Amino acid sequence: MAAGNGEFSFRSSGGRNNLPKIQTHKKAEDVDNDDKICHDDSARPVKANTLDELHSLQKKKSAPTTPIQAAQGFFSEEQRHKQQLQSISASLASLTRETGPKVVRGDPARTTPETPRVPAASDQQHHFAPTFNISDSGLKFTHILYNLSPAELYEQAIKYEKGSYITSSGALVTLSGAKTGRSPRDKRVVRDETTEDLWWGKGSPNIEMDEHTFLVNRERAVDYLCSLEKVYVNDQFLNWDPEHRIKVRIVSARAYHSLFMHNMCIRPTPEELENFGTPDFTIYNAGQFPCNRYTHYMTSSTSIDLNLARREMIILGTQYAGEMKKGLFGVMHFLMPKRQILSLHSGCNMGKEGDVALFFGLSGTGKTTLSTDQNRYLIGDDEHCWSENGVSNIEGGCYAKCIDLSREKEPDIWNAIKFGAVLENVVFDEHTREVDYSDKSVTENTRAAYPIDFIPNAKIPCVGPHPKNVILLACDAFGVLPPVSRLSLAQTMYHFISGYTALVAGTEDGIKEPTATFSACFGAAFIMYHPTRYAAMLAEKMQKHGATGWLVNTGWSAGSYGSGSRIKLAHTRKIIDAIHSGALLETNYTKTEVFGLEIPTEVEGVPSEILDPANTWSDKKAHKDTLLKLGGLFKKNFEGFLDYKIGTDNNLTQQILAAGPNF
Repeated sequence: MAAGNGEFSFRSSGGRNNLPKIQTHKKAEDVDNDDKICHDDSARPVKANTLDELHSLQKKKSAPTTPIQAAQGFFSEEQRHKQQLQSISASLASLTRETGPKVVRGDPARTTPETPRVPAASDQQHHFAPTFNISDSGLKFTHILYNLSPAELYEQAIKYEKGSYITSSGALVTLSGAKTGRSPRDKRVVRDETTEDLWWGKGSPNIEMDEHTFLVNRERAVDYLCSLEKVYVNDQFLNWDPEHRIKVRIVSARAYHSLFMHNMCIRPTPEELENFGTPDFTIYNAGQFPCNRYTHYMTSSTSIDLNLARREMIILGTQYAGEMKKGLFGVMHFLMPKRQILSLHSGCNMGKEGDVALFFGLSGTGKTTLSTDQNRYLIGDDEHCWSENGVSNIEGGCYAKCIDLSREKEPDIWNAIKFGAVLENVVFDEHTREVDYSDKSVTENTRAAYPIDFIPNAKIPCVGPHPKNVILLACDAFGVLPPVSRLSLAQTMYHFISGYTALVAGTEDGIKEPTATFSACFGAAFIMYHPTRYAAMLAEKMQKHGATGWLVNTGWSAGSYGSGSRIKLAHTRKIIDAIHSGALLETNYTKTEVFGLEIPTEVEGVPSEILDPANTWSDKKAHKDTLLKLGGLFKKNFEGFLDYKIGTDNNLTQQILAAGPNF
């Protein structure tokens, strides 16, 4: 059978195994075109001779093309890449060899197995090879995976890191190893001339080490990272205020850590990355490798070391990513006050009219829940700065607790856990990959890290005007603090320094007595200077900009835990709404015993009888005894701060002390 259009025909014989042969024919109009062949569609053949060439066509180049301005003119792309690699090699420099490793940009899995040759000037693969004393590390290249995208980091994690999977919502789930939380007892700060004015001694979170020991640990971390075939490098920013932005570089061995910091720090634009230059602070995360327990100051195989003079942080012996986030927060607590900027462990939101509120509170007080308000813009959920320009978020992401997370209770967080987010230590169904947020098999401290723009009402850029309200949250399980109190400046400083909440011990051991918890400035583990220094800065800024302090109890009423009841969230939200609207500034107030707190006589939507705790307790003697007990706990806690004087006359210290419980 022959085709009528002259394209092909079947012949009944001549084919292999007596099968008909297909014979192609040129069309009449193609007789003179010898390069034409028969196609089953109209597409041209691909411009590739090998599979590798075909795969190279699949991905287009996305490197920044904007030239970088230099003193001598504009840098070419090749010069820019070389400068970046020189900077990274310098960051990884060994102190004993006084030079950095040979570095080459790109994934070693996508290059030839052999050590890369020294490229010619025309090669596209950029490298930097400093002069080395002869050693094994001088004979190899370290591949730099620089500022990879989330998609690229997903590929790296799933291929090379055991325990990494994609959940049904699209988030990357991973494990942080043996450590599922921070190790504050293993954190060290180099004590030298730079840090002599830090808070040292009893009650301080700063445990000292000498510079020599830091350098020993630094060498250990850097040698480990340089021994790897590849390392991940993130160049990012802290602080959304462009006048006070800090450049940070994170060098890590895991894609999980790189994606975590990609989410938590502020992500530079391609143009900002071109002009990044030398970082202001560098983290060396060698968490998979332990420290040497025989090294001076070491108490375990874990060590998190800060050298503020060198602007460096070392992580050994823990893969928990939160160490990087909170380590940088400590750095900001050191750097910002030197610029007369107050660093704060708080949530922050802003109303439609530009009114800003700060929320302070320890775990379980409702800080995240109350600062996340559908009717207000979210500036940030955890770390902020208050400067002469207003407030600014330090971070570019959120680090939310996931235990018992539900779509109904926390819809914004639930919806933010999608492609690009990191889920730590959660349990999921092996077939459907659906996460069971109630499962504590790995740890109760399950977490999600995601960019802040995953929250629909996030304010981008994350900055706002000076706050109008400063809200201190306490979950008082003793049941004697009012649902809301207006604070004087001195009272605000006292309760800010105290950082109080009370939680109930686990019922599994039969203990139901409330336990008081105090954390100075609502973040004692991260502050660098004495708490009263931060409190004085807070009071100064509140006074200058007319902000009002409030103490809000989200805990118990009509009795302590076990006899009373938890204050309803709906009532607390009404109180917060009244603070935002300014309605609580217009009402009448009465004063409580012992703590001397001013409480409103009415709040719209809240039963008036619960506003004064004395009215809600049926046993008045029990109420008075519990009130005196809590007052005593406050006084005992505050004794640790009396040895620090503010100013030459110490008047401010005495004013703060007088604002506490009065027996």
